[in-house]
Amino acid sequence: MTITRSDWEQRFQSLNIESRAFIDGQYCAAASTATFECISPVDGRFLANVASTDEADANAAVAVARRTFESGVWANLAPAERKRTLIRFADLILENREELALLETLDMGKPISDSLNVDIPATANAIRWTAEAIDKLYDEVAATPHDQLGLVTREPAGVVAAIVPWNFPLIMASWKFAPALAMGNSFILKPSEKSPLTAIRIAQLALDAGIPKGVFNVLPGFGHTVGKALALHMDVDVLAFTGSTAIAKQLMIYAGQSNMKRVWAEAGGKSANVVFADAPDLRSAAQGAAAAIAFNQGEVCTAGSRLLVERSIRDQFIPLLVEALQGWKPGHALDPATTVGAVVDQRQLDNVLRYIDIGKEQGAQLIAGGNRTLEDTGGLYVEPAIFDGVSNAMTIAQEEIFGPVLSVITFDTFDEALAIANDSIYGLAAGVWTRNLSKAHTFARGLRAGSIWVNQYDGGDMTAPFGGYKQSGNGRDKSLHAFDKYTELKATWIKL
Repeated sequence: MTITRSDWEQRFQSLNIESRAFIDGQYCAAASTATFECISPVDGRFLANVASTDEADANAAVAVARRTFESGVWANLAPAERKRTLIRFADLILENREELALLETLDMGKPISDSLNVDIPATANAIRWTAEAIDKLYDEVAATPHDQLGLVTREPAGVVAAIVPWNFPLIMASWKFAPALAMGNSFILKPSEKSPLTAIRIAQLALDAGIPKGVFNVLPGFGHTVGKALALHMDVDVLAFTGSTAIAKQLMIYAGQSNMKRVWAEAGGKSANVVFADAPDLRSAAQGAAAAIAFNQGEVCTAGSRLLVERSIRDQFIPLLVEALQGWKPGHALDPATTVGAVVDQRQLDNVLRYIDIGKEQGAQLIAGGNRTLEDTGGLYVEPAIFDGVSNAMTIAQEEIFGPVLSVITFDTFDEALAIANDSIYGLAAGVWTRNLSKAHTFARGLRAGSIWVNQYDGGDMTAPFGGYKQSGNGRDKSLHAFDKYTELKATWIKL
């Protein structure tokens, strides 16, 4: 049965929003008692006063996480037992799917259908997939002389802190806490101050699933306070981060200033989506290009924000692109039919509109969208925009906008397309559309990016690693490779 907008509104009326920090198995106010307002971008409604934690709370959470880790109450469990507990955690997330979806949409503005059918199931799947893997990872025996035994073992790193973004609050968090917890670490989650509510809620679900108190902690607050405190803390062993390149660089500095904690950063992107004249279906490519910039309001680090189109098909392709974008219209985020929701906050909306003005000033042609809309709702909505006639040197082609603004760039040759695609400080993802398999492989090999999609955009699942090259960071989420970030490798050499 489809849940209507009216149904969602009624559910909000009975929604009990928890807004405190979660430390040592219980909800608590910030040590300073400070809070910040959580306002919904959907329609401007007040949601909660959220605990604004700082250094004192970081110190408390790290002390609890360290004590819990050293006790072995979680770290020393058999992998199969941790697996069972994490699977229960995934089950509880699905059991509370509608509540979590409503919180996610109200908090950061994405369409309720996406929260319900994409974000929450994907979060549960990430936890379940990771849990199923942990009792199937084997340590190693080195090739040794007959009188020696060499063992290579994985051990949990200790206390892991994660600072996660606001665009996919639960999914991004689960990509980090699932492998960290699976390997036996204790964990501290710092959600974005723009979208903290689901992270706070699932802390109780983790406890209900059987994760011991003190193993999973949540500290809402700001990056310059509690985020900085975690990054500088001498007893945090690993810091995982997804967010902007500028903040990733600052966190690396903090790590060097403190205990040389390992920092795994998945940062920004300005991904190229390249359509060759021999694409198997131009209409499908246009639909893929529209989705690549409009999904989640363009608030996606892998958004295909640079669309490279071969000149010989440009006049045929652009009308198909404009037509495809008609299916991505802003609407009230609690309406199940909505495909484009609200931008996360006023600051982000202003930033998107500023880049649209810059594009116009620098000579690009705005051929679709780009206007603020639905202001009567009290929400923060903007039409997905297409700029044609863009040079790759323009600001809108070089800087990450993190909004639904697409730059169309024309190219003539394979080599020119590859050069343009790689002409960026970022290297997170890219797409290529061609029916020539050899061309696809060759182009993919030449791209300096972590994820390459052929004849689709944003493909893959939990089996494939996710992360970038260059200033898109050094982190790799998902897949078996993610476990490496949260473990220490120990070599033990035994004389027999």
